[in-house]
Amino acid sequence: MHDGGVSFFDRHPRVRWAVPAAAGLLVLAGTAIGTAGVSADAGLPAKTAQELLVDLQSAEPGPVSGTVEISSDLGLPDLSMLGGAGSTDPTSLLSGTHTLRVWSDGGANARVDLLAERSEYDMVVNGQDVWLWDSSTSTVEHYVMPEGSPTKAPASEMSVPKTPQEAAELVLTSIDPTTEVSVSGSGSVAGRPVYELSLTPRQDGTKIARVVMSVDAETGSPLRVQAFSAVTQAPAFDVGFTTVDFTTPDASVFAFTPPPGADVTEHSATDGPTRGDGGSMASGPQPTMVGEGWTSVLVAAVPADQLTDNSSDSQASAADLIQALPSVSGPWGSGRLLDGTLFSAIITDDGRMAVGAVTPEVLETALAQQ
Repeated sequence: MHDGGVSFFDRHPRVRWAVPAAAGLLVLAGTAIGTAGVSADAGLPAKTAQELLVDLQSAEPGPVSGTVEISSDLGLPDLSMLGGAGSTDPTSLLSGTHTLRVWSDGGANARVDLLAERSEYDMVVNGQDVWLWDSSTSTVEHYVMPEGSPTKAPASEMSVPKTPQEAAELVLTSIDPTTEVSVSGSGSVAGRPVYELSLTPRQDGTKIARVVMSVDAETGSPLRVQAFSAVTQAPAFDVGFTTVDFTTPDASVFAFTPPPGADVTEHSATDGPTRGDGGSMASGPQPTMVGEGWTSVLVAAVPADQLTDNSSDSQASAADLIQALPSVSGPWGSGRLLDGTLFSAIITDDGRMAVGAVTPEVLETALAQQ
């Protein structure tokens, strides 16, 4: 399922560098297949880790709909101080528990609705059209993707995986010897029997203790993904179906007409984030990866205006949030540390950011190498 947009970060550009959790979650990758088979219980046929990985990677995208619950305890500071993270804003997925309704026809059409008590945030992909509807502000963002391009929005503003499939893709994008993979048992998700596939880091220095994927016994689809921290007992990130249906949704689900009175903004398919000087983010210094597997660290340049409070209103800025973080220093320089449950990030005083699913010590080593 592909969805997203850049509308929230277009309206609040400083927030982009205040929420490094996405980069930390992207490090949930790198696996090595265990050789020993483990028998599953609950009456399911025994399967090896290798067989389950084959099931996951070979499963054809198919129709799916249902209700997804996301719980996040990433150790982030209170993002509500930024004044833009409302109950249905995508940034809200970075903490707390949230409910989404999802639909996909397995092809070019998909929809995700982020629900709250009095409002909702909808993302609808219908062929080449991408619609983003925020009921709290009565605004609509519309993108028309070029013919022949992948059916997805220009960039994902909901940086946290919104479905078990998205989370599983992050985990399975890179397979290498840094992880031990095993079948840890079986269970039930959304009333369906599942195998539980555990991924455990072989490396020291990562904040991730293990990732558990619940794989549907019939379809091979991931129905739940949990990431456990080395510093907490409960899952620090948990995304899973509470109800699921593998029949094709009605085409009307993917039809979208802006509500009467909504403020509609039309975007070019090439729209994207810009630097403070008006240039493209892509034209600036490119991020680099230091290390491998679970101890990979992303080191990137932070635009100077992201570190300075240029706001003209009373809302706190990302710069305020950064300055509230603890100070750290070393041979690499000085800066501010965000020490989360699944990741750490350092924003240096000289305009660099290092982030990864690692301890602060690993970040400092990576910065010293740059």
